[in-house]
Amino acid sequence: MGDSSSRAPGNAFGLWEAAFGLAVGFLLAIVAVSAYDSIAGPHPSPLGTDVVDFGALWAGFVGAAVVASRTRGLVPAGLEPVTAGSGPVPGSLARFVADYGLRIRPWPDLPLGIVIGVASQYLLVPLLELPLQPFVHNLDSKLAHPAQQLLLPVNYDTASFVVVSVLVCVGSPVVEELFFRGLLLRGLLGRLSHLGSRIAPALSSVITGLVFGLAHFEALQFLALAGFGMVLAYVAYRTGRLGPTIVAHAAFNTTTIIAFALQR
Repeated sequence: MGDSSSRAPGNAFGLWEAAFGLAVGFLLAIVAVSAYDSIAGPHPSPLGTDVVDFGALWAGFVGAAVVASRTRGLVPAGLEPVTAGSGPVPGSLARFVADYGLRIRPWPDLPLGIVIGVASQYLLVPLLELPLQPFVHNLDSKLAHPAQQLLLPVNYDTASFVVVSVLVCVGSPVVEELFFRGLLLRGLLGRLSHLGSRIAPALSSVITGLVFGLAHFEALQFLALAGFGMVLAYVAYRTGRLGPTIVAHAAFNTTTIIAFALQR
């Protein structure tokens, strides 16, 4: 999955920006959805609510990464590298490549990511949810509730269903990987580097996964989401890129969308 030279470096920034981004993102989402519901009247469009919610949350996440990169990043403004990976990269993107490893290689990122995402959905998640079975009645239906709450209102409107699917399968993976496995993980790697080359990556991956799980505010899904987040963090660290984790995250979410569509 990559030799030691390709592993993600730690950044001397990112933790405060990540905390700020989380707080601002969720606050913006609450305010934006409330404002939209007030403007839309007694029957707001579920699609409109979803778009506003995602957009406001992502503004906080991406904004934190942009601010951190522009003010404290590895590449000084005006001195951006002109190449990264296989060819020229625009200056602003080159900064993200340097600071967060935001690049995707067709090989091996696409097949590796698909395998990780699908395996996590059908092997890792059921395994982590298994301990809940004796304690939660109708666990399967309760675990499916968040996805149903998001998708059911737009299920019979094809255009709306497609828009939500794009938000979940494309937008969320890109934004959340940039934030959690780019900004947060590399900030933790830098802050914990004094613990050594084994403990620092392991602890950084665990913390990143826990924060990822908590950020979804789903108690029953927490173990599965945290475990998946730890897997993604480990992959991002070992490869030094967000490409495999973006693909894995997209594949993970896409399996949920496909399963939901096939059941309707």
